[in-house]
Amino acid sequence: MTAANLPPARLAVPTPTESLLSDDAAALWAHDMAQAMVGQSVPAIAQPRKKGDWWLKMSAATRNGAIVPHYVIMTPEGKIRAETDGPAVDMAGWSAGDRLALQGAAVQEAPQLANLLTGIQANMMQQDPHSLMNRPAKICFKGVTGAPGDGNISLARAFYASLPDKTNTVTTTEKGADFVVRGTVGLKTGAPGSTGHAVDHIEIVWHVLTPDGKEAGAATQLHDIAPHSLDGAWGDAADMAADEAAQGVRTIVTNYSGRNHAPLPETKPAPKKAA
Repeated sequence: MTAANLPPARLAVPTPTESLLSDDAAALWAHDMAQAMVGQSVPAIAQPRKKGDWWLKMSAATRNGAIVPHYVIMTPEGKIRAETDGPAVDMAGWSAGDRLALQGAAVQEAPQLANLLTGIQANMMQQDPHSLMNRPAKICFKGVTGAPGDGNISLARAFYASLPDKTNTVTTTEKGADFVVRGTVGLKTGAPGSTGHAVDHIEIVWHVLTPDGKEAGAATQLHDIAPHSLDGAWGDAADMAADEAAQGVRTIVTNYSGRNHAPLPETKPAPKKAA
């Protein structure tokens, strides 16, 4: 993945200067908004914007006897990238700097702002020819460990064959890979089954990692099997498990990379009227 695939390292949320709040309440609103954005998995922090920051410009205005918060997502260059109004807030509570009113406004608007940021990220990916929106993901498969019988080999072969499609390629080389996949198998023998007969409990986990080792997700398969039934050749069991696992891994790669997100087009300024 390239830098353009990734969300900004930080979304600054400066204290608003046109909020119809006292200075202390305005700072509290910025803090609450940053916390609400973190709750949406956006790396936000309540502080003045710094060079290179994307930032959130907040303000508020009166409308029909209520307060309407306004939010503008600004680029590091200071350009408006997206903007939206939040739900109306009771004027009395807002003017008093009521903590619940400020917190409620932040929590209500955070999902919408997170969606806008997702669309902005997708638009950046769309314009980047090297992003996963414009090329298949390179997935390095490091094999399977811990399986009984010939499971390490048969599962690995079946997964390697099942994973590739038009949006994913598979390799055994980590250099240049977008993701790394490792399969691990755990077996608990003699577990009590639902019918009262002992079974073997098998767990297969397909770990999907970023190149720097961060886990993007894991596809987990849990099955109860007849005791010792996989001590030898896995046969069709390997093919079925690998096919299911490949679907799970492809979904994790898609969700983590954001390659299926809808881009948010950049708004073009209205043409100037002739004098």
